Amino acid sequence: MPRSVNTVASRARRKRVLKLAKGYFGRRKNVWTVAKNAVEKGLGYAYRDRKVKKREFRKLWIQRINAGARQEGLSYSALMGALKKANIDLNRKVLADLALNNPAAFKAIVEKVK
Repeated sequence: MPRSVNTVASRARRKRVLKLAKGYFGRRKNVWTVAKNAVEKGLGYAYRDRKVKKREFRKLWIQRINAGARQEGLSYSALMGALKKANIDLNRKVLADLALNNPAAFKAIVEKVK
């Protein structure tokens, strides 16, 4: 009896990977083995960098808050400690946005906790 191979499923699998490789340069977009490796690598980077993105945004927010706080004569850590003590629950994302786009509101918050 001849060997049965599920061609439909394997072709679909290859098509799915080649579709993910669309836009890649050279053989990475149309040669199955090269495309498979490139897509696997890319998906790994995507998974890793979804976590890294959160870290990088937090770093950016802290830098912006620190810059705004230093203009008001406080350090970042002193400001955050004072906010905690005053029970003002604003997250870093909102504080950074205020420091950048609405300095008057940020100044009012700093004056409240000084």
